[in-house]
Amino acid sequence: MKSDRFTPTFSKDDVAVLADTYDDGSRAACHDGEASRHSEIDHSVKSDMMASSDGKTGGDKIAINCTTRPLNELCAINCNFADQPLQGLSTPVRDFISSSIAPATKRAYAADLAVYEASGREIPSSPQDVAEYLAEKAGIYAVATLRRHLATISKAHRAIGARDPVKSELIASTMRGIRRTFGVAQRQAKALLRDDLFATLDKLGERPKDARDRALLLLGFATAMRRSELVALDVADVKFVTNGMLVTIRRSKTDQEAQGRTIAVPFGRTRHCPVATLKDWLELAERREGPIFVYIDKHGNLSSWRISGEAVSHVVKTRIAAAGYDPILFSGHSLRAGFATSAAQAGASTHKIRQVTGHRSDASLARYIRDADLFADSAAARVL
Repeated sequence: MKSDRFTPTFSKDDVAVLADTYDDGSRAACHDGEASRHSEIDHSVKSDMMASSDGKTGGDKIAINCTTRPLNELCAINCNFADQPLQGLSTPVRDFISSSIAPATKRAYAADLAVYEASGREIPSSPQDVAEYLAEKAGIYAVATLRRHLATISKAHRAIGARDPVKSELIASTMRGIRRTFGVAQRQAKALLRDDLFATLDKLGERPKDARDRALLLLGFATAMRRSELVALDVADVKFVTNGMLVTIRRSKTDQEAQGRTIAVPFGRTRHCPVATLKDWLELAERREGPIFVYIDKHGNLSSWRISGEAVSHVVKTRIAAAGYDPILFSGHSLRAGFATSAAQAGASTHKIRQVTGHRSDASLARYIRDADLFADSAAARVL
């Protein structure tokens, strides 16, 4: 039986949320031609975009025709309640269920489902349907992207209590074949190492935007924050202490219950001190409360609006280009990877690095330490 037709409507910014939600450098981890898809829904969906409610093309809202069930049913149900319908539940219960998943994640689910259903398939699907979808998209999307699509399809089926086709051996075999054919290696965003960061900072001037970007780059590097965490910081989240400053992350991608964690940032021993630089920015901007990093117009006027995750990537690319580096290789995630790699090169233990990055295991940290040890004590160096 076909599912109820639903037309999700969300802003143009929401369409680009995939890059924020899967904030792991994936914009640089694609096959050729796929990178552009991280900032918009798949080309096959574009033709299915409709105008906003005012009936005019180019409105502030985009509607996408698909046959998914309502988002609160597909995306907001905790999978621990796989077969529990929303009908008959009180408003408070529905609200709590809805808040069990971050809004950005819900929008990402919706975008993934829109791509899937634009291929002519719908929820619920058979294992054969999903396998054909994988075969159709293999070589177009990176293996990691296909895995993410499978996770969304699986979530959608569990949310409505339908049999999960993703768990079938057919899907497992299909994915094994795709991995063997196309490989799983990803081209990750290049790590912005300490010396390269300093060279970039040395090119900055004294304008308000320079002061903001200097603080953003140094703080992002020193705390190894994801860009979504960096832009979410408020003045109240930073406490200046005798040895430096304490920065509290209220919520992160891996901390959806907002337990929070605090990162200690000591005074720097070099010409670029993250503590002093942040103090200078807050004083210049007269920021006493609210977001730390705000938009600045071309005339140098400061707003009260919090910058976006995309703005962090823009700052990194713009500033790195001004210093003579290739901006294509870098993203907002380069700060996080750069800290982990630089710290490893400096001899910091993985335990100490994880205290900053928040990784729960050495295995999860390993992919962030970009080639730090490839030349260290190389076997080839001993024989050549």
